Amino acid sequence: MTTLPRPTTELSADEARRIALRAQGFLGAPDRRSGVRGVLRHLGAVQLDTISVLARSHELIPYARLGAVGRRTVEEAYWKKESQPAHAFEYWSHAACILPIEEWPHFAFRRRSYRARPHWHHELPDGAYDQVIKQLRAEGPLTATELGGAKRTSEWWDWSGTKVAVERALMYGEVVCVERRGWKRVYDLAERAVPAQLLHDELDDAECLRRLVRLAGQSLGVGTRADIADYHRLKGEQVDAVIDGSGLVPVTVAGWSKPAWADPAALATPPRGRHRTTLLSPFDSLVWERARTERIFGFTHRLEAYVPKPKRVYGYFAMPVLAGGRLVGRVDPAREGRTLVARQVTLDGPKAVPAVAQALVEAAGWVDCADVRVERVDAPELREALTLELARALA
Repeated sequence: MTTLPRPTTELSADEARRIALRAQGFLGAPDRRSGVRGVLRHLGAVQLDTISVLARSHELIPYARLGAVGRRTVEEAYWKKESQPAHAFEYWSHAACILPIEEWPHFAFRRRSYRARPHWHHELPDGAYDQVIKQLRAEGPLTATELGGAKRTSEWWDWSGTKVAVERALMYGEVVCVERRGWKRVYDLAERAVPAQLLHDELDDAECLRRLVRLAGQSLGVGTRADIADYHRLKGEQVDAVIDGSGLVPVTVAGWSKPAWADPAALATPPRGRHRTTLLSPFDSLVWERARTERIFGFTHRLEAYVPKPKRVYGYFAMPVLAGGRLVGRVDPAREGRTLVARQVTLDGPKAVPAVAQALVEAAGWVDCADVRVERVDAPELREALTLELARALA
């Protein structure tokens, strides 16, 4: 019996872009009732990072979608507090990410992989692992410092035996990060932090991967094999093994050289609604994968925080500006007192000026800045127009 090829939906590049925007929460009215937790569940993962300019990245993610949500509200939405049930946990996904607590069982494949590693980069002193577990069981949630010290020396990479042990327990799933306190992880036993019905590793690798591939497809709307793999940092062959059973459907996108898959729900209704105008964290999942960002938006995105200053093109923490469903520029921000400083502004032509001004003023209000100052504009002829737009928006 001949197997017929499955029907394939054809999408224009514009349709794919709009589907991707809606899937990421940037097209249509935001769901304010579900708030920050709704954003987390919609995206499936929110990346954490140590850099804080306007705010930390995990705060910028809901801000970009919901507007001026309170920063305390953001923290309370993510982290477990006292006897309250956990809504999220921190684990390795695209990077270190906050993940919805209901996805704990689906990361069993990664926990098993970590347990099977024959060696680690850091040596673990005899008894250190058991001591960490014993101390957490007796004393409750603790930082690495409270457990006995995070570092042996002042070098950032030189972890103490205690830090190595608790981080290994985190990877194995015996320990969970229940909050960040002064950016330090606060650890607790998974048996206390994860709801009992979720605390298991019973799902086999295929079931875990199938779920994560489907979630990635839903969060992307439409994506190539590489896009889908990158979302939770899976291997291409892992995606290949489960894509047929994931529920995603094959599509072709005009201008895309690779096959793609889409969330069938995203194809069911045309993406319509208002576009957000906002600054994006460089770690926003809309722009995680550089090749995808270039393919969809014609926009080259690169974080330059770790690039030597003389070699930076756009700035230390250049934030893409989203407006009208396009990436129209970049802003490298800073704060001086109650002034938001745009150290460098990159504009995609004169039409970008009003949007960039609006994004700057809204961000300033969110972080309690009363003024905006622009230091450098890459197109000097647009500086006056941007200054006038800012004055009008601040008036």
